[in-house]
Amino acid sequence: MAKSQPGRRKKKQNLFADLLAYLILRILVVFLSISSIESNLSFARFLGRLLWKCYHRGRKRALENLRASFPEKDEQWILQTGKRSFEHIAMLAVDVLFTPRLVKKSNWRDYSRYRNAERAKWLMKEANGMLMVTGHYGNFEITGYLLGLFDFNIYSIARPLDNRFISKYLYEIREHAGQRIIDKKGASELMSYISSSGATLCFIADQDAGRKGVFVDFFGRKASTYKSIGLLALTNNIPIAVGCARRVDNRFFFEIGVNRIIFPDEWADKDEPLEWITAEYTRAIEEFVRAEPSQYWWLHRRWKHRPKQERKALPAKESLPILTKKA
Repeated sequence: MAKSQPGRRKKKQNLFADLLAYLILRILVVFLSISSIESNLSFARFLGRLLWKCYHRGRKRALENLRASFPEKDEQWILQTGKRSFEHIAMLAVDVLFTPRLVKKSNWRDYSRYRNAERAKWLMKEANGMLMVTGHYGNFEITGYLLGLFDFNIYSIARPLDNRFISKYLYEIREHAGQRIIDKKGASELMSYISSSGATLCFIADQDAGRKGVFVDFFGRKASTYKSIGLLALTNNIPIAVGCARRVDNRFFFEIGVNRIIFPDEWADKDEPLEWITAEYTRAIEEFVRAEPSQYWWLHRRWKHRPKQERKALPAKESLPILTKKA
């Protein structure tokens, strides 16, 4: 995890504002519960388009990332994909709030279908330890919920929200079916113990890891990626399953699939196994993002930090001339 910059002040919490935001959220959920999930998702898409219109910095970043990642696409495609990605972000919020109300052991087939997931399922059942990796794509929350619903021994790594009231509320929703959430802060010691105990650890693995991350290719550019996943796999000699939950149309229905399982024997003869593992699961994430780019969170600062070689190659700023008073 990247350390905070020297001199950077921590955002001061406003207890009253946090509580007010939490109460507004709870009231909104009450009103939304009156309507069908289809109506709520339609409302979410409207909010996503509103966010696209009003959140100028996020829209600009999403467009820049899309242009760099898909240089062959025209501007109309870039704009449509960016706007649609904001709709998917808003729809995910509705998904998270209503999943416990909708998805039960008796009806999970009404909301999901599966692709190439059988082998990963049996690896989890064998309880020898496994890492599950996905990105900010589609509904990245529902897989953990479904696995918890059917008593799989899983833990998810997550960062708590700044608003502690909303964070606690969302944690309770996510843990409703049996999934266990571990705060990202201070999780390093727990992660090694959990993965060595035979449980499955779940990660969202597509965030910028700062200057000390492993730089691997992602959409043709080097992206800083956390070392922890590769180190856990190497230390405990356990496989990594990479997959996603892709929304089908605009419905509360998802295709959950695994597009890559990386096994320990694959990196056994590699000169740089940590870099190879990180590049391999990042490549698998890119593969499912390319299949439906509009479901990815393009507003993230995924390419924020640059490799040392690129930083050194940047031209030094010319020094300003020193002005002296005439004698």
